[in-house]
Amino acid sequence: MAELFTTLTHAVEGSAATALAAALALHREMVPEGKALINSVNGEKASLERILPLVAEYGAAVIGLCMDDDGIPKTAEARLAVARRIVERAEAQGIAREDIVIDCLALTVGAETQAGMITLEAMRLVRQELGVNLTLGASNISFGLPDRETLNGVFLGMAIAAGLNCPIVDAAKVRPFILAADLALGRDDYAMRYLKAYRKRLKNA
Repeated sequence: MAELFTTLTHAVEGSAATALAAALALHREMVPEGKALINSVNGEKASLERILPLVAEYGAAVIGLCMDDDGIPKTAEARLAVARRIVERAEAQGIAREDIVIDCLALTVGAETQAGMITLEAMRLVRQELGVNLTLGASNISFGLPDRETLNGVFLGMAIAAGLNCPIVDAAKVRPFILAADLALGRDDYAMRYLKAYRKRLKNA
């Protein structure tokens, strides 16, 4: 994205919201041409009421987590419902949809076999119905398992196909997987970016 983003992390308690407001004011003063990215708000009433007004006041962007007072929903449809609530409340505050980044939350398949499929389906639904940008801590899928790099790479490609466009990853490690996913999805004409990156890796080796 052309704009400069600075990520600001917070909790939803009042004191932390006050600190977040101070950080946003400082960011505006020091980087007036930039846009802060607040990490994060969720579907809890307290979180929405404390954080979204600050997002609107300072013209920031915000990451919305698909969880609420009941925790992380166990179905894709329920996560979509949380995402919809966040988007609706944000837009009611005057926050543009392009400034809302939804995280459908990846959980380890080592503890729940269907965790990956639920996240992928939630992302597909959110992208299809709400049209917002999507972020994800993709490597969470492999927590506690061996050969994490292989699982992470496969899952990342599937997530990109489901609509992921703002992954939280180690770019140096996963760039080949991202380029391969773009090529497989028809986003790399004549494999030019894929081939260029491959030749560069061979040269550096």
